Amino acid sequence: MVILFDKNNLGEDIYSVVFATEQQQLVAKMLIKYMKENGREIGKTEMGLFAMALHEGKAIVQEKGRSPLGKEQRLSYNKRQFYDRILTPMRGMGLIEYDLYKKTYKISDKFNKMMIKVGLMWLREVDKK
Repeated sequence: MVILFDKNNLGEDIYSVVFATEQQQLVAKMLIKYMKENGREIGKTEMGLFAMALHEGKAIVQEKGRSPLGKEQRLSYNKRQFYDRILTPMRGMGLIEYDLYKKTYKISDKFNKMMIKVGLMWLREVDKK
C-alpha cells in the first residue's frame, strides 16, 4: 500500500494518514479497539466474527446513551471490502501481523520499525555524493 501525506497537513491520528475515507478509518479504529479488548491478539475465528458483524450491520459504533437523543448507532461494512481494504493493508504495512502457526492476528510494532528504516534510507540518500 502506498501512503501519500503532506507534512503541512498531517492528520490527527494514524488512521487518517493511512486510510482514505472516514468509514475506513472508523472500521480500522474499531478493529484495533476490538483487538485491544481481547489481549491485543485474536484468532482467525474471532476475526471472521468481527467481519461478519460488520457485514450484517451488527457492529455498534456508539452505544445507546441515557438521554433519548443518545441513540445507538450501528455500522454496516462489506465483509470482502473489510478484508481487501482494511485488514490486508494493515497486515502489509505491519500494523497487524498474522501468526501462521497459531492462526492468530496481533497488533504489531513493525510499522514503526519500517518507518524508522525508511527515514534512515532517506538520510543515506541525502548523504550520498
